[in-house]
Amino acid sequence: MSEMQHEDWNPLDPAVLENQRRAYDAMRERCPVAYSEFMGWSLFRHGDVVAVLDDVEAYSNASRFLAIPNGMDPPLHDSHRAALDPLFDRDRMTRLEPRVREIAIELTESMRAGGEAEFVAAFAMPFAFRTLCALLGWPERQWESLGGWAHDNQVAAVTRTPGVGKALASLFSEHVTANLALHRAAPDDTDDATRRLLDTEVDGVRLDDDQIVAVLRNWAAGHGTVVAGLGILVLHLARLPEFQERLRRDFSLIPAAIEEILRSDGPLVANPRTTTREVEIGGRTIPKGEKLTLMWIAANRDPRAFEYPDTLRIERSLEAGMVWGRGIHVCQGVPLARLEMRVALEELLARTDRFELTAVAPQRAIYPINGLASLSVRFV
Repeated sequence: MSEMQHEDWNPLDPAVLENQRRAYDAMRERCPVAYSEFMGWSLFRHGDVVAVLDDVEAYSNASRFLAIPNGMDPPLHDSHRAALDPLFDRDRMTRLEPRVREIAIELTESMRAGGEAEFVAAFAMPFAFRTLCALLGWPERQWESLGGWAHDNQVAAVTRTPGVGKALASLFSEHVTANLALHRAAPDDTDDATRRLLDTEVDGVRLDDDQIVAVLRNWAAGHGTVVAGLGILVLHLARLPEFQERLRRDFSLIPAAIEEILRSDGPLVANPRTTTREVEIGGRTIPKGEKLTLMWIAANRDPRAFEYPDTLRIERSLEAGMVWGRGIHVCQGVPLARLEMRVALEELLARTDRFELTAVAPQRAIYPINGLASLSVRFV
């Protein structure tokens, strides 16, 4: 493993962005601990990523911005996570599901009526962010503002144009504080997530507006990943008609299919950590205070952890899978994301005999998302 291999790693190279899975697979085998100015130290192998996630003392997830709870380390992370987890409990998801299904049916029928649709714009984006508005008890028309913010935030993660991130943060804060004011002025008889956030206490102290903004910024960004995941699911099912038909005959297979497809083709590229002391990873000595980037896509496709990783196997054990992360910082919104994806596929499969790709080639999204920028689908 030469220094030249490390210096040559450029995550923003067009050849990498053209096919992120292929590029990261190659890096995992050629240079599993690589360095770049953009990402710091990138880890591609499943075992290395697991070792970092399991050692929260040596590898910090604390953000320099207020990010609740994912951008915190213990013990702050633990108390905030415990206070917020009930907002995604089974009872709340069960009560939300009928509305999620209504949205899915409406959007599916609209696409089916047209015969063809650009799936990301016609379904994935409005479905994810209308669902988020339903969870929050916000006016549904605000889904476009939330979706636009999430998209622009993803772009800003790559361009890093001075001032853009701050402007986006201010815009998002305005949306949240306006809705908090509406909820405070309304009768206290609602049970949506915004009302619950206003009542949430951590260690006996109620969350303030800035903290609620930080929580919801995390939720909105996560829904950008849901959009990416939905596009990936439909892309693979459109390309695999026999697999699609198998799910159409047996909806009980859908949850396992979602996990396996997203293991093979993950929607989120990476997450950062910072070393709190000098560490050794893959034969490399990395000093204290260095940035690490955990490459989810490569780790979830590592043949050391998954036999024949390119093959979709619904029956595969995904105990080692990290679609949603791992450890104390595993994605908090997993129950909602799984609900959204399951309901979306159930309605898409139930209301069509087949869906397939059109002659318009799919366009993949780029870092930090590995979804679809556009996906043209024909419905039968």
